[in-house]
Amino acid sequence: MARVETSPSRPYHLIIFGATGFTGQFVVEEVARTVSEGPKGNLKWAVAGRSRQKLEKVLEQAAGALSKPELRTQVDIIVADVGEPDSLAAMCKRAVIVLNCVGPYRFHGESVVRACVENGAHHIDISGEPQFLESMQLNYNSQAAEKGVYIIGSCGFDSIPADMGVLYTRDQFKGTLTAVESFLTVSSGPDGGCIHDGTWQSAIYGLADRHKLSSLRRKFNHKPLPTVGPKLKRRGALFFSKEIQQYALPFMGSDPAVVRRTQRFLSEEHQDTPVQYGAYAGIGGIGNVIKLMFAGMMFWFLVKFSFGRNLLTKYPEFFSYGFFTKAGPTRKQMEASSFQISFHGEGYTEDQDPSKGKPNAKIRTLVQGPECGYVATPIAMVQAALTVLNEPSALPKKGGVYTPGAAFAKSTFIDRLNKHGIQKAQPLNFLSDEDCLIQRISLGYDHAGGCCWFGNIKRVQTTLYSAWQRYTGSVVA
Repeated sequence: MARVETSPSRPYHLIIFGATGFTGQFVVEEVARTVSEGPKGNLKWAVAGRSRQKLEKVLEQAAGALSKPELRTQVDIIVADVGEPDSLAAMCKRAVIVLNCVGPYRFHGESVVRACVENGAHHIDISGEPQFLESMQLNYNSQAAEKGVYIIGSCGFDSIPADMGVLYTRDQFKGTLTAVESFLTVSSGPDGGCIHDGTWQSAIYGLADRHKLSSLRRKFNHKPLPTVGPKLKRRGALFFSKEIQQYALPFMGSDPAVVRRTQRFLSEEHQDTPVQYGAYAGIGGIGNVIKLMFAGMMFWFLVKFSFGRNLLTKYPEFFSYGFFTKAGPTRKQMEASSFQISFHGEGYTEDQDPSKGKPNAKIRTLVQGPECGYVATPIAMVQAALTVLNEPSALPKKGGVYTPGAAFAKSTFIDRLNKHGIQKAQPLNFLSDEDCLIQRISLGYDHAGGCCWFGNIKRVQTTLYSAWQRYTGSVVA
């Protein structure tokens, strides 16, 4: 069982490392909102980074945004640098959990993971970089298990909604779920929306090194997961999706890889039936298709060369049509932005033998939420940490490197997200109806400044489809 108690030598439940980064600022604010949800109603925390002056500025900004002037004086500051191992070790010795917000993780993440494992601190990150996530599993899983340390990656928008969404869909299905496809759509308000260029940099170097990921995966020597039901087929690189009524393409983030790792863990450790999974993202109409074609061709060409990567890194707004910027979105843009992921699954009812015949039942679940990068991500990250602190017995029996689904499948993590409300926002709840095969899950957002995970549930019409076009997509199981 995970060790989660503080002590005089380890005084903090949480240390937010990289608090001065764009995402780190919002993680700080989310932790400040949730101090009463810590063990026994108390959460001891600190912020960490390279510059004490910048950390003081982060706390000043959080104090103003939340009307909590006490943050200026009551939150401790720790100076630590990824380039100084001794400072990382000293930081990790003082924390139960390190919330690592320093990216790109392929450059800055491993030294923090190593320091956590060596010094007994659990580690949670929001990486969407499969190469980093899987190399940490390969290199540190055994050491983490020996130390009783839990390293839980991709605990932000990448990949909590997808990973936990597949598990939720499976749990609501009355029978054996065999395949799921998800479709992501993102909406913005009249001022538009954008993503901070830290994510852009991760994409640049992730695609540049994509050949290394295949080599890395071969080192695991995994046996193929068993396939139950028809094999889920890949959809095209660009297609019109009837599910979301717009053009779509395979999702380029970490969701498929993370879901695959979760399904492997649950299959090997708990003998669960692995769910095949395909992930897609909507891109809108034909105008966006044309933009994407030009931007995509330019990106794929430039990312192959060092001079091209330098250009992409230096001018993100130009090469992404303004979708990625060095400044990131404004708070006004965030308030007006939202995401939606629909999950479409198929399988066999309880009275049907999965080894015989075609699937005879379908299910659809829908997850809606606020701006994904800097509203939903901090909530997911902080609630993941609170689950570790409050429910250590629900985690896997031994330490190691885990996905969110592997770590939290047996916990009340989803319930915590359901109940988590901020300010005037309505609490978000997973709907569970014994008679429903189609559920609707909404993540509400209060434009006055509050948000909540998985709230504002509305029941939708329930239908059991006896004949449905077979789903095809990017298979990960």
